[in-house]
Amino acid sequence: MIALGSNLGDREMNLKTAIVKMKGRCMYIEKLSSFVETEPYGYTDQPKFLNAVCLVETDLSPRTLLNTLLEIEREMGRVRTVKWGPRVIDLDIVFYEDLIVNEEGLIIPHPDAHNRLFVLEPLSEIAPDLVHPVLKKTVQELLIELKQRI
Repeated sequence: MIALGSNLGDREMNLKTAIVKMKGRCMYIEKLSSFVETEPYGYTDQPKFLNAVCLVETDLSPRTLLNTLLEIEREMGRVRTVKWGPRVIDLDIVFYEDLIVNEEGLIIPHPDAHNRLFVLEPLSEIAPDLVHPVLKKTVQELLIELKQRI
């Protein structure tokens, strides 16, 4: 599962461009959520985001997938300045099957996905019964819990 987000420029076109680039790099998009407008997370003094999540089939290893996603971000003009700051595109690995990875620069499942409405809402649209491999709860359960906390 890959989470996509954009809050600079033509946000919808940025998401669509990233999806096309992903397809061109050994990724088959099996399911794509709706695009959802969301408030910024962490650093809030910035424009709203447009977010989506897609289920991707790939033969790329988790590390190669991460490097490929970072390459797409760079190609699209992403510049990392402020943590959680504005961005043309953000591509995050949320889940990779049921793998648990904790390596330098690569943590799967995404360590904060269960706290992010902008990940859980679109994810619940395409995979509500997907079980978080660490928390052992479904996406739908995590979404309900998060909504109760906020």
